[in-house]
Order: sequence, then C-alpha cells, then structure tokens
Amino acid sequence: MRKGFTTGSCSAAAAKAAAYMLLSGSCKNRIEIETPAGVMFDAEIVDIERNGNQVTCAVIKDGGDDPDVTTGAHVVATVTVAEENSEALSGKAKVIIDGGEGVGRVTLPGLDQPVGNAAINHVPREMIEKEVLEVCNLLDFNGTLNVIISVPEGKDLAGHTFNPRLGIEGGISILGTTGIVEPMSNKALVDTIKVELSQKKALGHNWVAVSPGNYGQKFMLDKFGYDLDKSVKCSNFIGETVDMAKQMGFEGILLTGHIGKMIKVAGGIMNTHSHEADARMEILASCALRAGCDGQVARDVLDCLNTEEALKIIEANGILEETMANAMEKILFYLDFRCGGALKLECILYSNDYGILSKSKGAVKVIEEMI
Repeated sequence: MRKGFTTGSCSAAAAKAAAYMLLSGSCKNRIEIETPAGVMFDAEIVDIERNGNQVTCAVIKDGGDDPDVTTGAHVVATVTVAEENSEALSGKAKVIIDGGEGVGRVTLPGLDQPVGNAAINHVPREMIEKEVLEVCNLLDFNGTLNVIISVPEGKDLAGHTFNPRLGIEGGISILGTTGIVEPMSNKALVDTIKVELSQKKALGHNWVAVSPGNYGQKFMLDKFGYDLDKSVKCSNFIGETVDMAKQMGFEGILLTGHIGKMIKVAGGIMNTHSHEADARMEILASCALRAGCDGQVARDVLDCLNTEEALKIIEANGILEETMANAMEKILFYLDFRCGGALKLECILYSNDYGILSKSKGAVKVIEEMI
C-alpha cells in the first residue's frame, strides 16, 4: 500500500518554500525536506502569492492509501519578516510559528500543546523550524520570520475528526511523529504485526515487548534506555496481538502504553481505536470509585474530554496511585482472560504529564533482561 505524508510534513515543506522565495526573490515550484523517519519528501508547491515582505504558498496533502479526511486539503504557509530586528538582539535567525484559518486552537488541558496554542503538535513545529532555519542559514538571514500555517478546508474537515470532543476549536490539528502516513488497512496492519512477532520468535525471543504507538517508544527509551523500535508496534490491535503471541508460543508479553489507550483495556476493550469503542472516562471513574472517591469526583471525571485532564482531578483528590493500581489490576485481568492464562503478562502505564502511573511487579526486570 502507498504511504503518504502528514500535515506536519506538508506544513514544513510549504514553510520552507515560502521562506526561500521570500529571502531569495526566486520562485520555487518544488521543495525537498527530510521527514523524522528519514524519508525525503519532494513536495509540489502551489498557490504562490507574493505581497511585499510576505510570501504564501501551499502543499496539497496526500495521505497515500490511508483513508485520511485531510487528503486533498491545502496546507498553506505564510512567511513574513518580523518587524523586530533579531539580528541586533542575538545575531541568530528565529522562527515564530502560529496557526491561521482552519487550524484548530487548544481550549482544554492535557493535549500536546498548552491551552491557547494553535493545534500544531511539537514534532511538526520542530520540522517547520528546522527547515526554515536551513533556508535562513543558506541565505545568510539572521532576523525573525513569522510562519503562519493555515488549512482553508480545515474548519469543515474538523467536524469529521475528534477535535471538537478534545477541545480543539476552529479547525484540524497539524500532526505527525514520523512525517509519514502509514496506510491504516486493518488486514495490512495485523499482517505486519504477525510478521514482526514471527521474526522475534525466529530469533529466539521468548518474551516480546509491545507498544501501541510511537510515543510509547520514545517514553521507553527516555525512561528505561530500552528502544522499542526493537519491539512490535501493535497500533490499536492489542487483543489480536495477544492472540498471535499465544499461537506462536511466546512465554510472555511486556505491554507499554499511554493511559488514553490502555484504560480501555481495563474495561476489556481489546481494539482501542476510537471508532470501535470509547469508555475511557467511565472506566477511569469506576477505578477512582474503587479507590474511594465520592460521587462528585466520579461525575467530574465523567465530564472530562481526555484522560490527562481526568488524572489531574483524580490526583487532586489524593487517589491517583490507588486508582492507577486498580486500572493495572483490571488490565492484567483482561489480558490474562484474552490469552486464557497461556502467557505471562507485564505492563507499564504512563501519561504525558505524570510519567509512570503504574507498573506490574515484574515489568522492570523484564526490560532489564531485554536490554
């Protein structure tokens, strides 16, 4: 299946092209950037507009074979020379990034960006800054550039995403951790997981580390020095991954995941895609009730739009550790139920704001043996 490029990659390419045209006076119909995955993106530049000390241009989003609602959208970058003279202040080029039309703005806590910021996640921001500074260095510019990312179709597209539920208003998010869009065919993903598990087994591994996504990989590397690139990324297919590990005769699984996905497993939900099920707050509230919270705290948790926000409420009531212990107990129970007791199971649960929330008794030992 054909891969595509994220809105983050499109933003970085458009910003780089606009910066180049602004500072050089030349026209640029194509531009190349390197994605965080190391894959080069040769982007076509369209809708070029010049206006004094400002250039605007766009890249049309291509999600490849992924059924992505943003495919075909115009990801626009407007680059302007700022009035202040950064050269006089620091002697270094500076890039200031914000969102414009069709890019959502964060109104609730617990997301990648703080309240008030444009919903341009940190990796796309890093990509935009890197590519624009590369142009500044090339053309010996040491001032400040303002970069505004907009998506004219974004407000309408946002209604087909979870942004309104997450408290992101006015448009879509600019996303991507690798810069690449991997096609989300369920069969293709499950087949890939199966191949990776088979490889681990063929290499003589009795235990396999599994993580739903990229953030978990970075977390494990930063916290424990364990590179989850060596392990299996199971996406949303936790139950099917357990099934396949059992069938292949693994001794055990170490599952590491963010509270946003893993809390679903505590309710017996084994496909964590939001289209399949979303009982995050209900499960969190039940775990908090078991930890001794009153009815009002449970209602406050139920009213939350994301798990990071709910954790703050639970912590404020002094029951975070016990609530997470309850969640871990249920996660291990349902994983054991899924495999019929055929696998040893260890798990680490974490969040963006709190780091490790809970870990099973033997999890760290398993990691140490895998390193």
